[in-house]
Amino acid sequence: MSNFEPPIALDPEVTSALRQGAHVVFSLSGGKDSSAAAFAVNAHLDMIGHPRDRRHAIHADLGSIEWLSTPAMVERIAAMLAVELTVVRRKAGGLIERWEQRWASSLRRYENLETYQLVSPFSSARLRFCTGETKVQPIGSFLRARMAGETVISVVGIRREESHARAAAPVSKRDTRFAPDGNRAGTRMLTWHPIVDWTAGEVFAYHSAHAIPLHEAYDRGADRLSCSYCVLAGLNNLMVSAQCEGNHPAYRSIVEIEINSGFSFQPGRWLGDIRPEILGSDQRRGLAAAKRLAVERRTLESRLPADLRFTKGWPPRIPAHDEAATICSVRGTLTSRLRIANRWPTARAVRERFAELHAARAA
Repeated sequence: MSNFEPPIALDPEVTSALRQGAHVVFSLSGGKDSSAAAFAVNAHLDMIGHPRDRRHAIHADLGSIEWLSTPAMVERIAAMLAVELTVVRRKAGGLIERWEQRWASSLRRYENLETYQLVSPFSSARLRFCTGETKVQPIGSFLRARMAGETVISVVGIRREESHARAAAPVSKRDTRFAPDGNRAGTRMLTWHPIVDWTAGEVFAYHSAHAIPLHEAYDRGADRLSCSYCVLAGLNNLMVSAQCEGNHPAYRSIVEIEINSGFSFQPGRWLGDIRPEILGSDQRRGLAAAKRLAVERRTLESRLPADLRFTKGWPPRIPAHDEAATICSVRGTLTSRLRIANRWPTARAVRERFAELHAARAA
């Protein structure tokens, strides 16, 4: 085994908490960065004499969108670290179920004229509820309950090299989402990014030097691991995932959401176009119809008064009669296409509904 040891990032707050015997929780995804961070920190903890019974591993299972090999990979990494592994899940289902639920909610709110435009079911770079609701929330809730009154350091393998958004990532930060300042239990949580300055090359070299296994996705040509299909993934990683037969059920499920909603999985990219041969003939026809609906929806919604588009505190005002007529016309077409009720079928009814919503907002 090589002595290849890139330095881990430390700061006074982490150093002090470790010295005082804080619980250390390795957040494992099965990917290269989380594994490298866990092994590098584990070696550091051994060196400083940190108690092994205060080290743990946790994994958020995202359901059917996970690579089939991910659970076994996470278990293998935890076993090599010799720490207890806890697997948590979102109570209302995995990530695909969350997208399905979001689309059902979007339809319901549109039908009730509680939203001005249809909303995509999918998460995005701007709306990363996928991470918040299926990873952060289950993990944070578990740690808050399991380690009440303790200082808890979550080891997360993010790196500044990965993206512009992560370029300014700190070495550590207080996590007050689940342990607010002054909480009754006295729980204190920190998030630690020990390999924040490592390059991807150093991560792979560390794996090789320490005989740490890599997820099959890398052997197949992916440069990073996340869900089998991630809304932030590049074309190469989507293609790699779609070539794995174990990921085909998730592929079909996500394409079905594209078909039902008329929204593409990523802005400007339909997942159904990645490997259409995986789809049945009905889904291929459905995808073509969904694309036509998407064009029609964008054309129709471009006619809507711009200052009435949905923002916080919507609606800002009651539309004039001609504006209400336009809204009524757009909604009439879209509710018909989506087979939902058009409960405000006239311009007058639309204005009355806006007045009702505006009054409720004012109240």
